[in-house]
Amino acid sequence: MNKNINILVVEDEPEQRALICDILSASDFNISSADSVEQAILLIKKQSFDVIFSDWKLGELSGIDLLNYVRRNVPELGFIIATAYGTINHAVTAVQQGADDYLPKPFKRQELLLTIDKALKAQQLRRKNKSLTAQLSEQKQLVGLVGKAPCMQKVYQRINKLSATNATVLILGESGTGKELAARALHDSSTRCHEKFIAINCGAIAESIAEAELFGAEKGAYTGANTTKIGRFEAANHGTLFLDEIGELSPSLQAHLLRFLQEGSITRLGSNQELQLDVRVIAATHRDLEHEIQQGNFREDLYYRLNVVPIKMPALRERQQDIAILTEHFIQVHSKQHNCQAPILSSDAYRKLLDYHWPGNVRELSNKIERFVLLSDEEELNLNYSNKSKHNNNKISFKMPIEGFSWEQFERDCLAQSLKIHHGNRTKAAKYLQMSYKAFLYRLEKFQINNND
Repeated sequence: MNKNINILVVEDEPEQRALICDILSASDFNISSADSVEQAILLIKKQSFDVIFSDWKLGELSGIDLLNYVRRNVPELGFIIATAYGTINHAVTAVQQGADDYLPKPFKRQELLLTIDKALKAQQLRRKNKSLTAQLSEQKQLVGLVGKAPCMQKVYQRINKLSATNATVLILGESGTGKELAARALHDSSTRCHEKFIAINCGAIAESIAEAELFGAEKGAYTGANTTKIGRFEAANHGTLFLDEIGELSPSLQAHLLRFLQEGSITRLGSNQELQLDVRVIAATHRDLEHEIQQGNFREDLYYRLNVVPIKMPALRERQQDIAILTEHFIQVHSKQHNCQAPILSSDAYRKLLDYHWPGNVRELSNKIERFVLLSDEEELNLNYSNKSKHNNNKISFKMPIEGFSWEQFERDCLAQSLKIHHGNRTKAAKYLQMSYKAFLYRLEKFQINNND
């Protein structure tokens, strides 16, 4: 059992050092020894130990000097100091400075082994606490809300105030700003943190199965319903349901959601029985819901039910001072994720990161830093955000008119024509313009374009 435990014995008297090493070796500990503080420090730098057993007097230095070095550099190590008989003040000093135990000379074999056992337990407890602290720190970072900008401080303040409540929250912001991360932060800091957090993208559910997916369905309610289906609301009972892209929800599902927010109950498809549930609803959207209400695409009464307390997630360009912090955060996260050494960004690369406008926000930054971590190639990182459409540079056929023109009108026309060419299919229209689907939706919203334009 003791074969994996490494102990360093530091004693300047050869006979005493040999005796202690023999006793501990006989108990199957792995033993190393040193005759001075300097030699002990060299050994500590070269290999790992579990416990250090040190004499008080070690030439010009003392065991306290070694103890101070250990507590500064390897604080979890177990540490025992042997003191001369009658020097109780030395023992008190050692414990005050962080020693786990002291052993007055002369000592017996069993006394030595008991102090080693005590120091090992203290060392294991410190390592466990260190591990738990690291896990908690990582868990908080995985929530993703990293940043010190004033606009982010407002977000933190709102989350802190709302986390202890059951209030419905609407999270607003562009794509990639971390709306789901904010929702998870609300859940993780609430009394529901030990219950389920279920996230669903409203824009990704096929209309034909959306009601059953959200609210459940009885056996035989529709073709292929061979068993009773539990919907997402029911699955999230006592926990939190996050409805991402709530603006994509169909009118019929908006009505069902409104009823749940008013009554706290749902009815499975094909059933007449109401189910009372305890679910906190958090919704998010990149759309302007007030504009959607004016266009007849979103229910006004549902908007006011959802928008009890809004949280606005700022775009990355609005929190430029956080770019460096986020970059370092993502370098550490992705290095650990891919088990590779964290690369170092040059100051020139940092300047280019700060100069970029980040249309994809924090998600785009994370993506680019992950690629940099994997490749350690600053040149590719620079190309990624400076020449996004380099492959098309030799195929530009459009010529700028001498008299000038309206860029916004030109962009609007391109979006509208692409939609028309593809008969309102947004996915195909976005691909045609070589845009991400999220960026395409954002621009449609910006110019208030719908499929009928």
